[in-house]
Amino acid sequence: MTTHHAGDNIPYTVTFLQMTHRPTYDWPHTPSAMTGALLKADAPPVWYFRALYDAVGRDYAWTDLHDSEDTEIGDWLADPKVALYSLIDKGWPHGFFLLDWRAGATCELCYFGLVPGVVGRGFGSWMLRTAILTGWAQEGVEKMIVNTCTLDHPRALIQYQRHGFEVVRREDRTRTLTRDWTPTKD
Repeated sequence: MTTHHAGDNIPYTVTFLQMTHRPTYDWPHTPSAMTGALLKADAPPVWYFRALYDAVGRDYAWTDLHDSEDTEIGDWLADPKVALYSLIDKGWPHGFFLLDWRAGATCELCYFGLVPGVVGRGFGSWMLRTAILTGWAQEGVEKMIVNTCTLDHPRALIQYQRHGFEVVRREDRTRTLTRDWTPTKD
């Protein structure tokens, strides 16, 4: 695998997806390997969100929020139309998702992911389905949106599509890395 270094410019493609109808599937059964719970954070501190963001996103070059001020992130997390859910198992976070209903009838699945070492244990599909149904459970939702990119987990796009999202558009972009990064090939 090729390691890219801080300062390198790397090309990637962002895929924007949407779902315009609530899916017909039911709430999923909890994976048998899970002994913990999915917990909604009440007034989560910025440090906690940043820790989840880095733990999940480090392998996928998530750095967009590193330049954001704590007050900006704190205001976002404190908004009653934003919800952070953490998958806690064995006493530590295994993953998270963040939903944003601030755009009226649209719910955005802003962030979603699992920490390294947890991928492939059945938590991802369960958590994604739960995130989608939680997004649609808010009154007045008519559309759900999400985006992923070619830097994310190699199966991210297909998982979103399997769960009912449809591709709306794609954009080619370039990112300057702020730290060394080796792409994941799970």
